[in-house]
Amino acid sequence: MPRTAATTLPSPPRDDRRRTSASVVLRSVLEHGPVARSTIARLTGLSPASVTDYCARFTELGLIRESDAPRRSNGVGRPHVPVDLDDSRFVVGGVHVAVPYTTVALLDLRGRVVARRELKHERTDPGWVLARAAEGLAALLAANPRCRALGVGVAVGGWVDRESGTVVEHPLLGWRDVAVREVLGRRTGLPVHVDGHARALVNGERLFGLARSSGSVLHLFVGNVVDAAFATGDEVHHGPRSQAGAIAHLPVPGGTEPCDCGRIGCLQAELSERTLCRRAREAGVVAGVNPMHVVTAADGGDPEAVRLLVERAHAVGQASRLLLDVLNPETVVVSELGIIHRADCLDALRQGVGDERAVSVVPTSFPESILAVAGGSVALDVLYRDPLAASPEAI
Repeated sequence: MPRTAATTLPSPPRDDRRRTSASVVLRSVLEHGPVARSTIARLTGLSPASVTDYCARFTELGLIRESDAPRRSNGVGRPHVPVDLDDSRFVVGGVHVAVPYTTVALLDLRGRVVARRELKHERTDPGWVLARAAEGLAALLAANPRCRALGVGVAVGGWVDRESGTVVEHPLLGWRDVAVREVLGRRTGLPVHVDGHARALVNGERLFGLARSSGSVLHLFVGNVVDAAFATGDEVHHGPRSQAGAIAHLPVPGGTEPCDCGRIGCLQAELSERTLCRRAREAGVVAGVNPMHVVTAADGGDPEAVRLLVERAHAVGQASRLLLDVLNPETVVVSELGIIHRADCLDALRQGVGDERAVSVVPTSFPESILAVAGGSVALDVLYRDPLAASPEAI
């Protein structure tokens, strides 16, 4: 059949091909290292010469290093010298802005938390919060002088426009059109990348967590903010101006909580940690606003605390089932306080989902460091997508 314009697909630009090839090579080292270059070539479909070239460049950048012990193939021939990530040199800064506090952290190239601090909000105006975050990161780097930062990732709830690095709207913080990338970049002198925290955690799960081998992943984040993110393969769906995943105002059948939008029974109003703590105070379980105190009370045998947490987890399961029906992902990852800490809450979540899909629903891979990982994953996702663009200022 003669070749025509209708049957010929354009080749991707050379720079895009090079970026994609570099990404798959470094991802292979992350997932399989220590690993021989010949194995990387087999796994990625790239030529051995190309793999060798990329590995040489990554070694120059300080992202990988040769393993100490060479391996022989079947005991004969020239030994293979495997390569592995060099996680001794570089870190990324992570910033997660929650309602009551900001978490600042340093993460290594494997997504492991090297250091972190929580900075309680005395006020929430963006200039003050971001200045404190920059100071917190500087303090962590000063306390870890061997670490050199490649960049900073920022994860925030609400509506976050990744392309412009802007928090378009975060009602609970009172933020609107906050140029986070510009402000933190000026204060830190480093490349800054900004995204919504549910999308950030999808990236963390697919790079370092239980969802590494899943073809599609849904992440549901239930804190003071309730939102979701969906990824197929290596692509996280953002939508126009990064508005995808805004599920806060989905209606909950039988819901009774008034929402700021004027309706009754919106998902975030029903499931937020603020609502959990208010209900716990009304039941005499706790006196404050820290949701972990509800978990502590449940662990101590308080039946009202147990009831509140289990009912909330079951409702999260019902919300997950709705999203499963719409998106049909292979894996659903849920970040919610009770589910992270209590087996009865995980059981209630899966009951809410239903027996047919319960096995596909799992708690977060980062139960002890979820907010730190969220911030750092924004920057690490950028690194693994385009490793040859690693910040020259840090090298």
